[in-house]
Amino acid sequence: MNARSVLIRPVVPEKSYALLGANKYTFRVHPTAHKTQVRQAVEEIFGVRVLEVRTMSVKSKPKRRGYSAGRTREWKKAIVELHPDDSIELFEGYTDEAGE
Repeated sequence: MNARSVLIRPVVPEKSYALLGANKYTFRVHPTAHKTQVRQAVEEIFGVRVLEVRTMSVKSKPKRRGYSAGRTREWKKAIVELHPDDSIELFEGYTDEAGE
């Protein structure tokens, strides 16, 4: 799996935006990616040093629209802590239009 397929996109809701002060960045990652692959992908794409990676699976939630009922998709996210001297400029001034 190459680095671009491991990291799907950044996740920046209010909770993740608060973590930016602690130099922690949140990404949506491929469901089968493990911590080592996430670490290597972030270091390769952004050219930074990673101290720690935490991964978690986000479970699906039930949703309804009228009579039809369904569930949202399950997905995996990773919180990546960087070296204090490094940062990712992609997140600076980022506003989430998708409401995620």
